[in-house]
Amino acid sequence: MRLFLVDDHPVVRAGLAALLGGEDDMEIVGAAADGGEALRGIAARKPDVVLMDLQLGDGVDGVEVTRRIRELPSPPRVLVLTTYESDADIMRAVDAGATGYLLKACPPEELFQAIRAAARGETVLSAKVATRMMNRMRDPGSALSAREVEILELLAGGAGNREIARRLFITEATVKTHLVHIYRKLGVDTRTAAVTAAVERRLIRLH
Repeated sequence: MRLFLVDDHPVVRAGLAALLGGEDDMEIVGAAADGGEALRGIAARKPDVVLMDLQLGDGVDGVEVTRRIRELPSPPRVLVLTTYESDADIMRAVDAGATGYLLKACPPEELFQAIRAAARGETVLSAKVATRMMNRMRDPGSALSAREVEILELLAGGAGNREIARRLFITEATVKTHLVHIYRKLGVDTRTAAVTAAVERRLIRLH
């Protein structure tokens, strides 16, 4: 399997290269620290699997890079490998076309198996991520929708209703309706309490 690493920390890239290079069926064909470098390298070297971090410093994040990779002709599989496990991160990565979502705290053998499964086109989720997604499926009435999570993230960034409406291309009345649903699902009655509850429950993370 031809692997490409995308992570903005050189020590992490070196560690992954050393770890994965010891597997007989894996070959590191390239690595990148940012989105532009990643897209150029992947287009040139045509890996089978890309290991993608979500936080890539300045510029586009790993979710957007994943989306652009999946738009390439005969794109590789993208396996997210990150420290973040919020619902917002997971949903965005899956929506962007990631084959799997793994946490960096996983043991090496789990990573090896996940890469091999991703190369076969199988969906791969760490145990914590799988549990969060199963909980959403079991109780969809109390789970926040992708749009509600987007609104919460904008709230956390200090955006008001007008700015949220402008950035999401919806009306202010629609924003207010979403807020009513968010408050009900989280059991709160203020914007600050909604953001606090969402962060505590790992639905979003503060950037």
